[in-house]
Amino acid sequence: MSVQRNTVRQTWAQPITPPDTVPAAADVVVIGGGIVGVSTAWFLSKQGVSVALCEKGHIAGEQSGRNWGWVRAQGRDVRELPMVLESIRIWDGLSSEIGEDVGFTRGGCMFAARSEKELAGFDEWLPIAKDYGLDTRIIRGAAFADQVNGLATDWVGALYTASDGRAEPHKATAAIARAAEANGAQVLTGCAVRGIDIEAGQVSGVVTEHGTIKSKTVLCAAGAWTSMFCGSLGITIPQLKVRATVVRTAPGPEVLQGNLFDSRFGIRRRQDGGYTIAPGSLLEHSVTPSSFRFFFKFFRALMAELKIVRISFGREFIEEWRAPKTWDLESVSPFENTRVLDPKPNVRAMRKLQRDVGAVFPQLEGVDFVESWAGIIESSPDVVPVIDEAESLPGFHIATGFSGHGFGIGPGAGKVIAASLTGADTDIDLEPLRLSRFFDGSPIRPQSSI
Repeated sequence: MSVQRNTVRQTWAQPITPPDTVPAAADVVVIGGGIVGVSTAWFLSKQGVSVALCEKGHIAGEQSGRNWGWVRAQGRDVRELPMVLESIRIWDGLSSEIGEDVGFTRGGCMFAARSEKELAGFDEWLPIAKDYGLDTRIIRGAAFADQVNGLATDWVGALYTASDGRAEPHKATAAIARAAEANGAQVLTGCAVRGIDIEAGQVSGVVTEHGTIKSKTVLCAAGAWTSMFCGSLGITIPQLKVRATVVRTAPGPEVLQGNLFDSRFGIRRRQDGGYTIAPGSLLEHSVTPSSFRFFFKFFRALMAELKIVRISFGREFIEEWRAPKTWDLESVSPFENTRVLDPKPNVRAMRKLQRDVGAVFPQLEGVDFVESWAGIIESSPDVVPVIDEAESLPGFHIATGFSGHGFGIGPGAGKVIAASLTGADTDIDLEPLRLSRFFDGSPIRPQSSI
């Protein structure tokens, strides 16, 4: 049977299509075509708000198209849980509402444990799950065996949330973008925003490579580029980046229906009958000047991830060191010079991944890894997002730092952000996600991981 080998990569490997023109004005301009920016544009369009979304490369060309595809509440920080739960509710009806398949299904999520001590450690999250009405429980024995087939490993049980799910990243974000366009939003690819027009100390528009779009409200949801863009405006965003390697297998025997994680790998069943798999204990951080600048803000997060973060020194340090802090808005910007962040996957990690998966699931030992890629995850110091309006620049809003959680939380975040931009009602409190928490003496305490 022939297996397509660029199912995922075609999201960002196709030619970029720039717009013929840009609108003269919009009620809101969104910078960034990842799932958070696209979802925000969709919800704004549903309110009848005129919105222009500007993406320098492809929709979902970076992390929103490269992630694991997990949609989970299990293990999340309580500051983002309300948004996650709203997001799962949206995911549940998303395909029906927009008329396109996004691959969402509720197959459950498991964090597997190899010892009784590790399993007992999951008990700490059960009271949180109960407070939020989740169906999370500890499973072992027959209940665990019902969720996985043909194990050849020493797992003793798992933390399990049956209501968690998964979707297909290479389908979902682009589908939401098309739904926004159907409602009147203008989605502009190949359209880098170089900077912000400011009048009387407030936002008055954005300057793109194709012209200026007048607007009094701008949302920067630029993922790994957010810190650089905001820095050019004198706004400091503590942000560090890690590289994550992911593979897709050919269709294979069904060993599970949902998502499973342990220290060796994370795995989920795909809609096409294959699996998306990634190392469970590898996040690669290439040291840059930002690593030193924000070291103390990230110290707790680093300590929590110390066993899995691999530090390296390379060209990324020099590239960031040499990168301009500001630039002429009439000339080519850094965002046009790098349309898509497309790091290479870690080949050594993939070899180990294939051995580990075969050791745990003998049925998958001979299944081909037909596609691989890597993505850049941008993280905040406490591993939850920043959603806020810049104090120094009224009209300029920021949504960043989703720390690898952005795909699952994206539709819920988009709904809440859209409401905050227009003053619509929302019962989700964004105050814990304010930018100033990193500068006002508030303790920086990560409650979850990337």
